[in-house]
Amino acid sequence: MSAHSVPGTTAAPSTGHAPGDDPVLVVEQLSASIAGQQVVEDVSLSVAAHGVTAVLGRNGVGKTSTLRALLGLIDRTGRVTLAGQRIDRLPTHKIVQRGVGYVPEDREVFAGLTVAENLRLAERDEHPRRELVERLFPDLTARRDQRAGTLSGGQQQMVSLARALLNDNTVLLIDEPTKGLAPKVVDEVAVALEEAARDVPILLVEQNLEVVRRLARTAVVIEGGTVVHTGSAQALLDDEELTQRLLGVHVEAAEVAP
Repeated sequence: MSAHSVPGTTAAPSTGHAPGDDPVLVVEQLSASIAGQQVVEDVSLSVAAHGVTAVLGRNGVGKTSTLRALLGLIDRTGRVTLAGQRIDRLPTHKIVQRGVGYVPEDREVFAGLTVAENLRLAERDEHPRRELVERLFPDLTARRDQRAGTLSGGQQQMVSLARALLNDNTVLLIDEPTKGLAPKVVDEVAVALEEAARDVPILLVEQNLEVVRRLARTAVVIEGGTVVHTGSAQALLDDEELTQRLLGVHVEAAEVAP
C-alpha cells in the first residue's frame, strides 16, 4: 500500500495544495516513539502558506503524536522544514522561537493563575497581538482576573487558543480544539480559527467534520501512524463511502455531532 493512498482512493499530489501556494511546513518520513513504542510510522505531509490543513483519522492512529513529534516533544526521526529551514534537529523551545505555535489537546492552562497571567506568560513577541485576542475572545477580557482553573472547558480552550494567537507565528499546530465542547462553543472556536487562518496557516487535528468542512482546504488522513490519503477536504467529505472507509463515520452523523 502506498503511504499516500489506500485502495480505491485517488491521492492528490504530495503537497495537496494549489499551484503557486508553496508550503510553509514540509514533513518527510516522520517517525516517532514514546518509551520505545513506535506511535508514528512514516508521515509525510505539507502545510500550505495559507489556510487550514486538517489531519483526520480514527482515535489512536497517531494524530496527536504527529504534532508532538513536529515540536520535538517525543523522540522522532525524519525531516521537517519550516519556511525552507530544517527544524527537526532543534529542541522544542528553539522550534517555538522559530514561529511554531501549539495548542495542545488538553488545553494545559495554568489553573492557579489568572487569565491575564496565563496570557502574559505566553507572550514572546515585543508587540503581542492583544487587540486580536480581545476582539476574538471578549469573554476573556471580562474574566481577566479570574483563575483559569475555575473557567468552563470552553473558556479554558479560549485561553489556550489566545495564548498561541498572541504571537506572530509562522504556523499553528492545533490539536482537537472542539473536543468535548457544547455546540455553541464549538461555533465560537470555529469562528476564532477562521479568523486566525487569515493571518497564519494552521495544521489542525479535528474530529468534528462540520468544523473541518468549514475551515479546511486540504485533508490528510492518518491510519496506523502513516498517511493513507491526502487531498481536498471538501472532496473527501462529499464522498460518503470514502469518508466511511477512511474515518469510520458517516458524514451526515458527524455534521450534527457536538
